[in-house]
Amino acid sequence: MRLIQNFIGGEYTAGLSGKTFEKRSPLDNSVIARITEAGRDEVDAAVCAARAALHGEWGGLTVEQRVDLLYGVADEITRRFEDFVAAEMADTGQPSHVMRHVFIPRGAANFKVFADVVKNVPTETFQMSTPDGRGALNYAVRVPKGVVGVISPWNAPFLLMTWKVGPALACGNTLVVKPSEESPHTAALLGEVMNAVGIPKGVYNVVQGFGPDSAGEFLTRHPGVDAITFTGETRTGAAIMKAASDGMRDVSFELGGKNAGIVFADADFDAAVDGIFRSAFLNTGQVCLGTERVYVERPIFERFVQALKAKVEAVKFGRPDDPAANYGPLISQEHRQKVLSYYRKAVEEGATVVTGGGVPDMPGELAEGAWVQPTIWTGLPETAAVVQEEIFGPCCHIRPFDSENEVVALANDTDYGLSTTIWTTHLARAHRIAARIEVGITWINSWFLRDLRTAFGGSKQSGIGREGGVHSLEFYTETRNVCVKL
Repeated sequence: MRLIQNFIGGEYTAGLSGKTFEKRSPLDNSVIARITEAGRDEVDAAVCAARAALHGEWGGLTVEQRVDLLYGVADEITRRFEDFVAAEMADTGQPSHVMRHVFIPRGAANFKVFADVVKNVPTETFQMSTPDGRGALNYAVRVPKGVVGVISPWNAPFLLMTWKVGPALACGNTLVVKPSEESPHTAALLGEVMNAVGIPKGVYNVVQGFGPDSAGEFLTRHPGVDAITFTGETRTGAAIMKAASDGMRDVSFELGGKNAGIVFADADFDAAVDGIFRSAFLNTGQVCLGTERVYVERPIFERFVQALKAKVEAVKFGRPDDPAANYGPLISQEHRQKVLSYYRKAVEEGATVVTGGGVPDMPGELAEGAWVQPTIWTGLPETAAVVQEEIFGPCCHIRPFDSENEVVALANDTDYGLSTTIWTTHLARAHRIAARIEVGITWINSWFLRDLRTAFGGSKQSGIGREGGVHSLEFYTETRNVCVKL
């Protein structure tokens, strides 16, 4: 059985407490690794190592030198592609094709994209007049924020962790990463890449553990951390924000969502069905941008429900390396219990279960895994729990609508505001609707189509701040103004 240790100051270490915890496979609930839990001492050592690196060799590098190192990181990830695919599949149980074509390539790309952004981004310059007529020149200088605490989620562990690590390092910061206890492998493996490429020791650190009274809480409360970036559940974000208020540390949050999909009668029907199927059920529904509320214009409502039902019932459950399988388990038994509780609640609230609603029959040891059926409901009011609360599972509720104004009101009737997807061939209407939906990102006739240079983030309880391209620089750097009297 593999032992995964903390990565502090360029070295893997068991720490002082000797505490460990199990990582169980989502596939069959077997123990696949033991993880060394970081306590206060380990977190303090990691923050101190990051602080020392900030003022050491790393802090003296030019932008061009940092860019070269980050390109090296991306190339080494690609060279060890199979190792990262295997590690991510072990943690999540998701199909190989998702790891190979989306999550791992995007993780590597995050280093090159943000290296290019930092290398090419301009800063402001202003000339101003002065009473003596000689004038003054103002120019901006970007400097690293400092030691950044990165708390990353389990649903797309490598992609979402590097989405923060890439720009933070490109801007010259040093890091202490706390991956989810459910997905420890790839964050630890990235330490080997950092050492192989020659990233100075202490620039990238990993502390393993949980949230309250463990590595997560100790990291967010540590006075040596200058900023905290977090992707995850909204209540956890609120707790981190309270901890960050001590010392007025900056925060960047990408939080929960209860995203709407809107399908008009004039949409390309097959494309809309395929798009909603992907947005509701990719990664077993464990996607922050996923669609759990679907609104379909009434003339095509029944046809759409039946077409989506057929696609859902055609999924093939199985191990990630099974070429016939295209559907994996949830991340853990604990999360499965949460999702199944919503399945029961939907029935209690009067939902019509179009398909799913339970647990599939799995052979052999797979019967012990965190499997659930992808599920579709109809017939619930907007006040129902499964329509209002984020489930983060493979499910959606479908409701008919009759007008633009009605569907905009329905889509906006949520505490969240992360994303939406709109399907229509009426271009003017698409633009009208997109401008009125209260979310950070809207897709028209697509979903999860991401240009990494564009702004990404949520409104309302879905987050604070924006990531992507130059927008990431606003969080990972401080902008200083220099005024020169001429």
